[in-house]
Amino acid sequence: MQRALTALQPTNFLHIGNLFGAVLPMVEAQKDFQTFLFVVDYHAITLPQEGSKLNDAILFAVAAYIAAGADPEKTLIFQQSQVSQHTELAWILSCSAHMGELERMTQYKDKSKRQTESVSVGLLTYPILMAADILLYDTNIVPVGEDQKQHVELTRDLAERFNKRFGKTFVIPEPRIPEFGARIMGLDDPTKKMSKSAESPKNYISILDEPDVIRKKVMSAVTDSGLTVRYDKSRPALANLLTIMSLLTKQSFKEIEADYAGKGYGDFKKGLAEVLINYLEPLQTKIHELLEHPDKLREIVAKGSEKAKALAEKKMIEVRKKIGVTL
Repeated sequence: MQRALTALQPTNFLHIGNLFGAVLPMVEAQKDFQTFLFVVDYHAITLPQEGSKLNDAILFAVAAYIAAGADPEKTLIFQQSQVSQHTELAWILSCSAHMGELERMTQYKDKSKRQTESVSVGLLTYPILMAADILLYDTNIVPVGEDQKQHVELTRDLAERFNKRFGKTFVIPEPRIPEFGARIMGLDDPTKKMSKSAESPKNYISILDEPDVIRKKVMSAVTDSGLTVRYDKSRPALANLLTIMSLLTKQSFKEIEADYAGKGYGDFKKGLAEVLINYLEPLQTKIHELLEHPDKLREIVAKGSEKAKALAEKKMIEVRKKIGVTL
């Protein structure tokens, strides 16, 4: 069976873009792939973190995975820092990576511009750690949003470079971007992707937002000039809201347009807010229930990390031998 892998940083926060762009595609992959879903806590520390808050965020991420449908019996759920082979392979790969490759990473350029203090080396090099995350497990498919495609392409380049020099070692992974809804835009600016690092909380819908908060955010969402509720790429703000509605309801744009024929943006926004609230309510309940039993979550992570470590070490034995450090 082919393998699919994805991960999210622990931030005590997930928005609906994360949910539809990464988590749910991974849940769907459980049907056809051997799946790996993990918390990249070492990626998180590229920015300053408080230890206690990071610990809570790791548990929240695991709870969110499971609440969204990740089955620990089908998916290997684990913690990056519990598998030391990730950082070991990252160092080896960094010795063949090029500075120009890293400096061209769009996310690095965007994040480094926003930082007022000195940019950490970790922020520059974390795509190499991401490559190690993927290559350790002979991953075939990486479900990602469009913004992560460049990182998977770097992973492919590093794997091909290693294979060419030392012989076939790594599987060359393929990014899998959802055909629909891969890039949900900000509610306050439809030209930029929905982001947890946005300056305004009006940019996103957190999966834990309260009903009244969701209503206020949706009602204040930017819309384009016009009167009819109709999907049109030239009207990106409304197109984004219609995309969210379609993801939630599984309706086509034509069906949604028919539902709101003769109605205005206000009616549509009210409907979208209620659909969001009803969609997120069971997910929120499940997350809160899981977080009431942190020891159970830690047990799931520990078991998953142990299994992941065994697989990762098998790959590292091969890598160490290929590069000549095994005596």
